[in-house]
Amino acid sequence: MDPWIREAAAEIAARAARELEALVAVSSPSGDVHGANECASVCTALLPGEATIERVPCSSPGHAQDLVARLHGTGTGKALLVGHVDTVVAHEEHRPLERVGEQLLGSGSVDMKGGDVLAIGALRAFAKRPELYEQLALLLVCDEEWRTADFGHVARFTGFDACLCFEAGELKGADEGVVVKRKAAGTIHITAHGRSAHSGSAPDRGRNALLALAKAAQIVALEHDPQGVAHLTAVPTVMRSGDAFNVVPGTGELYCDVRADDLGAIERVLEKLPAEIDQVRIEAELIRRWPGMHSEAAVAPVLDAASSALGRRVAPAARGGASDASHFAATIPITIDGLGPRGGKAHNPEEFVLEASLQPRAEVALAVIVAALAAA
Repeated sequence: MDPWIREAAAEIAARAARELEALVAVSSPSGDVHGANECASVCTALLPGEATIERVPCSSPGHAQDLVARLHGTGTGKALLVGHVDTVVAHEEHRPLERVGEQLLGSGSVDMKGGDVLAIGALRAFAKRPELYEQLALLLVCDEEWRTADFGHVARFTGFDACLCFEAGELKGADEGVVVKRKAAGTIHITAHGRSAHSGSAPDRGRNALLALAKAAQIVALEHDPQGVAHLTAVPTVMRSGDAFNVVPGTGELYCDVRADDLGAIERVLEKLPAEIDQVRIEAELIRRWPGMHSEAAVAPVLDAASSALGRRVAPAARGGASDASHFAATIPITIDGLGPRGGKAHNPEEFVLEASLQPRAEVALAVIVAALAAA
């Protein structure tokens, strides 16, 4: 292994567990301004003194500003590191970090505050090696987990040579895995407009929005075909309807999470929904559009170079979940994701990072960054 990678990764890992504890201690569900600002303060304290730091508008209205940190060097090549500080965990369910055996267990630990800590550590390491880059930037957003607006940062990093995202890492067999392919993702929002009525004395005068939404959910679910050509998954996830136990529900809404190799397949699911079900008017729209990521060919030489520097193979992998790397992949061909630590149970009360993965995954991240900059 390259000696600098070994030493720098050891320094990152020596601090990572404590830094993760500080970041996970902040409850930061998507949309919570105070939590996002507290996370930004923690991250700013951990960043190298050489970095210039700014807060920029978030893609989602009403959210705290996102954080951008930049290092300016004397070399060539510009690389962007990407992460997010928001979680899906509500304040009342938040769990601070605790060590349970080999696990660092806490809310948002693997998705993706563990990755944020490694990205910040990488910036500290590269602050000592300015000859390796012209610019190294870090973008930390606070709305990744529940964004329905268009992503607003692509133009900000026009001309960058590489985008490296720190979502959770993985093993691919015996090899270190990084993500080079992701599905497109969309959220279908369906609203039903029926008619309220007394459910005891006049139920047939109503138009039941809840039953219409249940049928709409079945229409979407029937498109689920993960083994098909588009590898499409279609999963109804949230339904709300009705205000009282004795009233025919007149309105309601349904959310469905749909993922496929491309957005076109997701849009075709939307087209399957009728304008009316059982005399209940149906309105359906795609409120969240995340493009797919297909970087396999462009990043193959980078992974070969990173493997040589690391002394073990860095293997390409595919993942169904979406990430902000997908938004950059169309304009930055060298886009690689999954550079964070290994762990599991994301979006779950038992979410964790494997402490033993911090140093090897820091090594992977540093090797990939060096190789991506050299390829610029």
